[in-house]
Amino acid sequence: MEERKQSRYVKLTKDQVPLEDITPGELNQPIEVPQLAVHKCMECGQPLPESYTPPSDEPWMTGICGCAEDKDNCLTGLFCPCVLFGRNVESLHEETPWTGPCICHAIFVEGGIALATATAIFNGVIDPGTSFLIFEGLFFTWWMCGIYTGQVRQNLQKKYHLKNSPCDPCCVHCCMHWCALCQEHREMKGRLSDNVFSETTVVNAPPIQEMKSSDDKENPETSSANDTEHTGLELQPV
Repeated sequence: MEERKQSRYVKLTKDQVPLEDITPGELNQPIEVPQLAVHKCMECGQPLPESYTPPSDEPWMTGICGCAEDKDNCLTGLFCPCVLFGRNVESLHEETPWTGPCICHAIFVEGGIALATATAIFNGVIDPGTSFLIFEGLFFTWWMCGIYTGQVRQNLQKKYHLKNSPCDPCCVHCCMHWCALCQEHREMKGRLSDNVFSETTVVNAPPIQEMKSSDDKENPETSSANDTEHTGLELQPV
């Protein structure tokens, strides 16, 4: 007897594990090609290397000591620096509410200043060793706050390609914290498009136009006579 040839088809049974369901359109998703995602120059269109960073050579709109140019900003930064810092963070990062940075600034900066003032007042009551530890902890806290607020200033400089004014962002906040907050607020206030006045365009509606048929144009006298006849009719109840 002739041997049966092996079938080239695969038999499917009920015990076979079902395949994974594929939703419509799942296989038509775009594929990210790293070679095509290349940064290009805005002026000449040439590809730029991955490590390229735009030069930070843009000057600040106001100086570090120009607090008097905006009196409201100056008063807020002097008496409520935590509120001004929260507003700066919210303007820079829209997804971050201003309350979180404001509370953190109030606890560590204003709270540290209050603790340092109380320690200096009760210097004779508190043990000198304890006072030294308190001031050492406050100095470390101030240094950490300078790093945190300096990171916000550095992000602002990267966003608008601003140069260091007058020195490194962390050093600026450690030495001139209140002036730096006011300068950052003035910079964002001057550069954000929401604060730029734009003139509104007033569009007037066209006048009402009446359509006339060709018969009315040719015989204007007959049309006026018909109008008078229609207006002379009166309706009487039966």
